[in-house]
Amino acid sequence: MNLHITNETSRLRAVVLGTAESCGPTPDLSEAYDPKSREHIKAGTYPVEEDMVKEMDAVAKVLEKYKVKVYRPEVLQDYNQIFTRDIAFVIEDKFIKSNILPDREKEIEAIHHVINQIPESQIIKLPEEAHIEGGDVMPYKDYLLVGTYYGDDYKDYITARTNMQAVKALQELFPNKKVVSFNLRKSNTEPRDNALHLDCCFQPVGKDKAIIYKGGFLEEKEYEWLVDLFGKENVFEITREEMYNMNSNIFSIAEDVVISEKNFTRLNAWLREQGITVEEVPYAEIAKQEGLLRCSTLPLIRD
Repeated sequence: MNLHITNETSRLRAVVLGTAESCGPTPDLSEAYDPKSREHIKAGTYPVEEDMVKEMDAVAKVLEKYKVKVYRPEVLQDYNQIFTRDIAFVIEDKFIKSNILPDREKEIEAIHHVINQIPESQIIKLPEEAHIEGGDVMPYKDYLLVGTYYGDDYKDYITARTNMQAVKALQELFPNKKVVSFNLRKSNTEPRDNALHLDCCFQPVGKDKAIIYKGGFLEEKEYEWLVDLFGKENVFEITREEMYNMNSNIFSIAEDVVISEKNFTRLNAWLREQGITVEEVPYAEIAKQEGLLRCSTLPLIRD
């Protein structure tokens, strides 16, 4: 397999799409990894397997419509395997295994049929102390944009997934890239104040546009740097509630085609105004686990 990922929006050719099959019963509160899941476990509204399988099937159909090669994980019994973006990511021709929460190690084993097609020299495992998940890593032009958390209380946040050791490791791995880090707002208890990953508050779309939520960034100057990078006229600002509903976590098939949640009316209208085809799918049940379309896809090849 010839891995090739240099940005978020070039024409997609191959992707790993997660699976909601056999994702297990509603977790106990003590097993929740994020505040939004906790909220729905408490309320008795946590999503059920049947609904999530339907939502992911709708995404698979759209990908197949655009002739994208879709890989799925091997189904593990009673195990959540929806969010493949967490477990690994591709930059250029390198497949980088994430250092994720220890409870989720089995997820990477379930895509061994994909990994076996990649030359060993292109598979990278970062040092153990470098914590990282794919939702925090975005290639854009000659930049690598990386979400992290700078605070000394990093270890107190189950929602802090990428640390500064990982940012340094990426700088060493990709000396040709400008690696820029962003200090994200974290909360273990309030999903509206928690940017779990960079793609929960920012994402490039189209040729030169971006979706952004100012409140996801702890440092205003870092938010302003991103706005300047794209130009204010090219940026779609989302609200706190839209961030909570995961509006920045759509997924690009090409510069002029995205998959988006059907209830994102304001965002979808703006995308269409930019000349982008919006393939709408239902994904509101999966969103209850604080992840959406980008989170559940692991792109392998883009043109």
